[in-house]
Amino acid sequence: MKQLMLGNAAVARGLYEAGCCVISSYPGTPSTEITEEAVKLPEIYCEWAPNEKVAMEVAFGACLAGKRSFCAMKHVGLNVAADPLYTMSYTGVNAGMVIGVADDPGMHSSQNEQDSRHHAIAAKVPMLEPADSAEALAFAKLAYELSEQFDTPVLLKMCTRVAHSQSVVETSDRIEPEMRPYEKNIQKYVMMPANAIKRHPFVEERTRKLQEWAETAPVNRVEMGGTKTGIITSSTSYQYVKEVFGDSVSVLKLGMANPLPVRLIKDFAGKVERLVVVEEMDPIIENHCKALGLAVSGKDVLPMEGEFSQNLIAEKLGGEVHTGRTIGDPIPNRPPVMCAGCPHRGLFYTLSKNKCTVLGDIGCYTLGAVAPLSAMDMTLCMGASISAIHGFNKARGAEAESRTVAVIGDSTFMHSGMTGLSNIAYNRSNSTVIILDNSITGMTGHQQNPTTGYTIKGDPAGKIDLEALCRAMGFNRVRVVDPYDLKATDTAVREELAADEPSVIISRRPCALLKYVKHSAPLAVDTAKCVGCKNCMKIGCPAISIKEGKAHVDATLCVGCGVCEQLCGVKAFA
Repeated sequence: MKQLMLGNAAVARGLYEAGCCVISSYPGTPSTEITEEAVKLPEIYCEWAPNEKVAMEVAFGACLAGKRSFCAMKHVGLNVAADPLYTMSYTGVNAGMVIGVADDPGMHSSQNEQDSRHHAIAAKVPMLEPADSAEALAFAKLAYELSEQFDTPVLLKMCTRVAHSQSVVETSDRIEPEMRPYEKNIQKYVMMPANAIKRHPFVEERTRKLQEWAETAPVNRVEMGGTKTGIITSSTSYQYVKEVFGDSVSVLKLGMANPLPVRLIKDFAGKVERLVVVEEMDPIIENHCKALGLAVSGKDVLPMEGEFSQNLIAEKLGGEVHTGRTIGDPIPNRPPVMCAGCPHRGLFYTLSKNKCTVLGDIGCYTLGAVAPLSAMDMTLCMGASISAIHGFNKARGAEAESRTVAVIGDSTFMHSGMTGLSNIAYNRSNSTVIILDNSITGMTGHQQNPTTGYTIKGDPAGKIDLEALCRAMGFNRVRVVDPYDLKATDTAVREELAADEPSVIISRRPCALLKYVKHSAPLAVDTAKCVGCKNCMKIGCPAISIKEGKAHVDATLCVGCGVCEQLCGVKAFA
């Protein structure tokens, strides 16, 4: 059956059709929908893991047991999972194992713009790179065949544009591979040095065999057109090249990002007058061509940074510029802002008012850095806030301890915050850590996590008690505060910063967008009382604006949280 399908949904469908049985992932845009779509399909066990490393190890355990498995993550998540990945390259697999990684050119929802092809090259594992939803489905199925044929985990690389665009796919029935027998094999699976040394030659030989496969693989195809220019490209860049140039150029479309073919590229180069590589981010293909001794153009005219578009390709390579709107065209500015009623707003207002140095983390609360709150000094990676405050306070001493806090979300804390917290307890810095517990993984679209008490399907599950956990890790001072209560929040922050031992504040209030949250009636402003002082504007709530010198509340946005009401000295809110 043919249907329009999101790229990530197509991957999920491909996993289903290939007989995948176990999926463990950590949500990360733009990869999240793969697992969210897969959980809707029968005969696949799906879960949210605490982090990407755990997810990959779960998937490896399932493939070791003899069932096809999968894990998904965004590009920075692959950094977290790199430890098992690089050694799994040595062990190989039993049943097929596929790893979905989604890059984010343009950094639509990410803190960097790294190119995951480097991980494939460094780990010496194959990587497939679909250019649309149909290929996303087909390549997911092919990845299992390659995994089992060549005894390797296989990376399936998506990008934001392919993951979140729709195109036509044709679905088919699920196959049910027999469970492969598990046989104890210490030399293959126990990677102590003596065994690992013997596995390295296997990895190198496998790479040579995969490169030979890539020479004639249908995922790498030549589309001959005009021979004045030949373009080597991949992923979504292929779509832009075809849209701009059509058949006026010849194209070598690479669906396998690693290893890259040699003879196929040389043969293609010999058929065209000018060779150009069009690839987003780093010059992986271009450098490969240069290593083959080919004269090639690429990053000398195309940017290393940002997301490509039809018009960018046309502008840089001499094609026809489109007059309609295309990817990359400027659109009206829409500054990011925390939602009306966001429980983090009251806390960040308090931190800003007290002029705290705030070491932040990855989550929707990173928006605390945005004006007018401007209440964040650093954001690096998942869990870094807690580790960093320990180092910051060790370096600056008591002068910093009395005004510096770390903030981290509940899901991020479970992901990679606990180790940093144990370091504070063990090595004794007088640090104040604030866990922003909004009862969900908010930034990626409300996924469950180990603190919520529910599985990916909404079934009851084990629930981590954050207060008990923090006390068990060696913290005597652990307190819970409602961030809607500005006075209580201010008291908690001041008292814990003044304490002479490390402490944890849990700022607890469910995300305002959760369906089960019951909101109060929207507030309104008595314009007769309002003096236009704009104190209420200091919290940056999108429901509040100034009209004709007076505060105004948009009743369609306001959830009645009452934070603004506590800031109004003349009691104009009601």
